[in-house]
Amino acid sequence: MAETFFTHMDAGGGIGMVDVGAKPATRRRAVAEAFVRLAPATMDLLRRAALPKGDALVCAKIGGIMAAKRAAELLPLCHPLSLAFVDVTFDVLDAPPRVRVVAETRATGATGVEMEAIVAAQTAAAVIYDMCKAVQRDIVIERVRLLHKSGGKSGEFNAPEEPA
Repeated sequence: MAETFFTHMDAGGGIGMVDVGAKPATRRRAVAEAFVRLAPATMDLLRRAALPKGDALVCAKIGGIMAAKRAAELLPLCHPLSLAFVDVTFDVLDAPPRVRVVAETRATGATGVEMEAIVAAQTAAAVIYDMCKAVQRDIVIERVRLLHKSGGKSGEFNAPEEPA
């Protein structure tokens, strides 16, 4: 049987943050996505920035960026990072009606920025939900995933294409 190696667990089963102090700093980049399914009437209000709470996409962009900067406060054992760049963009799609959220994070450091991108995408999707819930309760957030990561010892990762 192969020996199992857990990076966040010691021989006695205790958990702890990985020491990345000896790792070289490299340029890191990650891109994550999430989808928010909406009813056509809700999508119309979102497009026109006519929702009762205001412009959902502006709020979602700000919320996603704020969340990326606080990922280490939310995720146990996640290293706090000095992010060089965070952006959240949206594709408003008609068939089926949904919003594709794309979050990108960049930093130069000893550990990756994947969790920051995922938290940004998830939070931006949750903000869209919050902004739309007054007019629709059956909103679905789905397909949150890492699309790309680069930098570090493990190199580059690109997620396989999935059907739309």
